[in-house]
Amino acid sequence: MAAPGCHVGAGARWEAAAGTGTGEGTEEEAEEEAEEEAAAAAALRSVFPRDHELFADAFPVERRYRLCGRVLRIAQHHGPRLGPAASVWEAALSLCRYLEEQRFDFRGRTVIELGAGTGIVGILAALLGGDVTITDQPAALDQIRENVRLNFPEEGGRPRVRALLWGQDEGSFRQEYEVILGSDIVYHPPSFPPLLGTLRHLCGPRSFALLCAKMRGGGRRRPPVFPPDVTSVFSDPAVAAGSGRRNRDL
Repeated sequence: MAAPGCHVGAGARWEAAAGTGTGEGTEEEAEEEAEEEAAAAAALRSVFPRDHELFADAFPVERRYRLCGRVLRIAQHHGPRLGPAASVWEAALSLCRYLEEQRFDFRGRTVIELGAGTGIVGILAALLGGDVTITDQPAALDQIRENVRLNFPEEGGRPRVRALLWGQDEGSFRQEYEVILGSDIVYHPPSFPPLLGTLRHLCGPRSFALLCAKMRGGGRRRPPVFPPDVTSVFSDPAVAAGSGRRNRDL
């Protein structure tokens, strides 16, 4: 029995020695692999942009817009998470320009913006003295809050930011806001019924809404800017056609 025992012992020592030798080989191979990876990474850096955020889920862009004698700083987090809500769309700028041209006075008025996206319209209304609440779906609220902080370094005068899912959450909001703002919020027909329910809750006899939408689809027989279902909510709807000039940021 001794011989088999010694054989096992010898075998064990051999395995240990072989393991030590393999470990040394593995360490050398790991060093070689690390050098190769470093060389490959250096080659990639020479070809691809160094801004890693270009490959992230979302990449931020901050732009400045001159409106009503003020410069608004607006962050836009482009990417799949926010989708269309990340951008400042032409309709939002057109509505801001309309407020500027009409010298609209929001002082002392309660204001709510629907489907705000970046919040640029509501932020401008707050800078013009309005008591403003900016709303959108929950995913967009962080971007709106960031833009509120960019334009209101101090707490005073800051608009409130709240989630509002049309047809679901309006019951938690006051009724009869004096001004309802919305830009490009009527492009998706399935959203019309819940939007109408929300408008009916928020609007009172003294309320008025400023809604702006881009006419899409082309052709000679364009549909109305606002569907009849939307304009029927208001006792005195008026549709103003834009001049067609494009707004530009700074």
